[in-house]
Amino acid sequence: MGYKMVISSDSHVVEPPYLWEQRMDRQKWGDAIPQLRKGGENDPTDWWYFDNVKFGPTGNIAAAGKRFTNPKEIIQAGVFDNVRPGGFIPEDHVKDMDIDGVWGGVLYPSTGLPLYGMENNDLLRDVFSAYNDWLAEFCSAAPDRIKGIGEILLDEGIDQGIAEMKRAKEIGLAGVMISSYPRAGQSYDLPMYEPFWAAAEEIDIPVTLHVTTNRPGHKLTVKDGKNAQSGADRCNHDYFVRMDLAQMIYVGVFERYPNLKIVEAEHEIAWLPYFINRMDLNYKERHENIPYRFKGDTLPSDFMRDNVFHSFQEDNLGIQMRDLIGVHTLMWGSDYPHAESTFPESQRILSEILQGVPQDEQDMIVGGNCAKLYGF
Repeated sequence: MGYKMVISSDSHVVEPPYLWEQRMDRQKWGDAIPQLRKGGENDPTDWWYFDNVKFGPTGNIAAAGKRFTNPKEIIQAGVFDNVRPGGFIPEDHVKDMDIDGVWGGVLYPSTGLPLYGMENNDLLRDVFSAYNDWLAEFCSAAPDRIKGIGEILLDEGIDQGIAEMKRAKEIGLAGVMISSYPRAGQSYDLPMYEPFWAAAEEIDIPVTLHVTTNRPGHKLTVKDGKNAQSGADRCNHDYFVRMDLAQMIYVGVFERYPNLKIVEAEHEIAWLPYFINRMDLNYKERHENIPYRFKGDTLPSDFMRDNVFHSFQEDNLGIQMRDLIGVHTLMWGSDYPHAESTFPESQRILSEILQGVPQDEQDMIVGGNCAKLYGF
C-alpha cells in the first residue's frame, strides 16, 4: 500500500531555452541575457551562458531515473532535448507526479541555482525577476498541486531584495530562496540583513537556503584558478548552510524574529543531531566567542526546532535520529527531475527509509509538514 498524501518539498523546473530571451529587455541587455548555446565547434553539449560567460551544462538536470538504470550515464554533458517535458510544461509535470505517486510539489529552479555564482548584480536581478514571473505562470496551471519558490538576490541591494520578495508573494509564489551563502566578505549574521529577516517574517513567507547557490567567492575546490566541484565537495556541501544557521542563531536573529521560517534544502539530515549538539555545547561554554545571550534558558537547539525546516531525499540514517532533529521539521523531497531524483521510485524509497516509523510521523514527513508550511 503506497502513501496517499505525498508532497515533495524539493522538486525542480527546468528553465526552457526561450524563458529569458522572451521576457527580458534585449535593447538593454543584448547577448548578456541567459541563453542556451553549444559549448563550441567540437562540443555538442548544450551550455547556458550568462553575460556571455559559460556556466551551466544540461546533463545532470536531464538524467531523471538514470541512477536506477545506468548511473554511468550521469554526466555534466547533455542536450536540452533529453530533458523531461515535465521540467518545463506544467501539465507534464503533474503527469509525472502521478506516475511517481506524488500529490504536490514545491518547485525550485535548475539553471537558476548556479546563477547565484555569477557576477553582474543588475543583470542578475532582472534575470531573477523574469524567472519569477515565468514560474508563477507555470504554477498557475495547477495551483493546488505545485507551488513555486522565487529567486532573490541580496548582496548590497537589500531593499531591492525585499521588494522582489514581496512581489513574489503577490504573484502567487509560496516562498523565496536566497544564496546558500552570501558573497565573500559577508555573512547572514551581519546587521545589513536585519530588514530582510523582518520583512520575511512580516509577510509570512518561508526563506530557503538551497544547495548549489553560493555567491561568488565561496567554493570548496578550485582548480587552475577556477571553481570546480569534486566528490569531496558533494560530500561536504552542508558546510555552508551549517555556517549560515549557526551565524544567524548565535546573533539572535530568531529571537528577534520568532516567526521567521528558514528552509535548508538538499543537504540531507544525518549531520543535524551532531551539529545541534555542538551549537548548544559551544553556547554554554564559549561566552567569549558567543557574547549574545538568549532570554531565559533558551538554547540554539530551541531555534533549530522552532524556526528551521529540513528538506531531504532519502537519508535513512537521519530518519533514525529524527527525534533529535524534530520530526515536525522534516520534509521529504524527490529532487525531480535531476540525476539524484527518486523519480520514478519515490513510493518504494519512502517505504524503505520510513520502515518502522510510527504512522503519524510518517504522515508528517512525507507531506504533512510541507503542506502546513506552504499552504497545500
